[in-house]
Amino acid sequence: MLSLFTALLGIGLVPTGVFGATLLASHYNGQLYSLSLTTTGSTGKLAITSQSTGCGTTPGWLEYYSDTKQLYCFDESWTGSGYIAQFTVADNGKLSMTSQLRTSGNDVHGLLYGGPEGKSFVATAQYSPSTITTYKLPLSGSAKLQQEKFTLSARGPNSRQDVPHPHETGLDPTGKFIIVPDLGADLIRIFKIDATTGKLTSCPGGAASPGDGPRHAKWWKSADGVQRVYTLNELGNSVSAWNVAYPAEGSGGCLTLTRAQTISTYAPGKKGGPTTKAAEIRVVGNFLYASNRADQTFGNQQDSIAIYTIDAKTGAIAWQEAANAYSYYPRTFQFNKEGTLAAIGGQTSSNVAIVSRDPATGKLGGLVATLNVGSKGRAGEEDGLSAVVWVE
Repeated sequence: MLSLFTALLGIGLVPTGVFGATLLASHYNGQLYSLSLTTTGSTGKLAITSQSTGCGTTPGWLEYYSDTKQLYCFDESWTGSGYIAQFTVADNGKLSMTSQLRTSGNDVHGLLYGGPEGKSFVATAQYSPSTITTYKLPLSGSAKLQQEKFTLSARGPNSRQDVPHPHETGLDPTGKFIIVPDLGADLIRIFKIDATTGKLTSCPGGAASPGDGPRHAKWWKSADGVQRVYTLNELGNSVSAWNVAYPAEGSGGCLTLTRAQTISTYAPGKKGGPTTKAAEIRVVGNFLYASNRADQTFGNQQDSIAIYTIDAKTGAIAWQEAANAYSYYPRTFQFNKEGTLAAIGGQTSSNVAIVSRDPATGKLGGLVATLNVGSKGRAGEEDGLSAVVWVE
């Protein structure tokens, strides 16, 4: 059933004070920001309510768990050391750090996995060291559990594919496998999880096309059980759909991925420029979204979000349209639980843009609110806004 807000939004009659929300954002200046959103009609206002530190010098990824109100922040520091930090999130978004672990740095992604509740261990990806590392919770000096180092037998076709570059540690819907899109190796690495010990065992990976540079992935499942994984390919400015096959129950076998489809993050007949880089991917219902950095499709420093439809039976994807991201270098974006709003984080413009969404058509609409958060970045550099998440 649609909420009152969703129903009224659909007919343009949102009364004053009907909706409020809290978001969290991270910036490469070392700060974490708590934000409040209030709406009046089709417009809204964002405000910074508090700031925090504790995630090192370059916080690059935020993972929020609504059931426990815990936030995990991962430091992308390129200096040879960094941090993972855990925070409790108050109802007003204020952060209180509860633990912190010093790491070797360059963590571009991380999440929890394994154990009775799926939250006993942390898996992280290190872009330049070509490693993934796991830790046992709680975070402490003795938490490090396992590290896997990757190598290449030959360089890839893109100049950035000099070494493996794992970019994400993604958990499958069953919680039994972790997949790691590797931008440098054109590979979706697959690991089987021992839920008791947290140990990861390598499985044969899924091969992307040469030069794709897979960065992030999202899962989808049809009503009758057809499973798909969609990957965002940063170097190829494309998205791929993968067929998923699970092992027989109790066999101890591996999940397998087979690439079925790859299409551009631009409309048919169009392509990105020499500095464009696809960044993030999201799935909401039967719609897929991907952000493009530095394409300026909608004017000066106004990049795009590519929208695709997902066939409800087969999982095949088709181009729908490009929408205004209302930001420059949209590195991060996330939808609220109702699917009525998108929070888009412009890395270089260093703004959080709240954009309306029609749940029926999947299309993004007008700008509801925007706020500059921290100092602006430089195009193509590791500065500016890094991540934004809803607190729901």
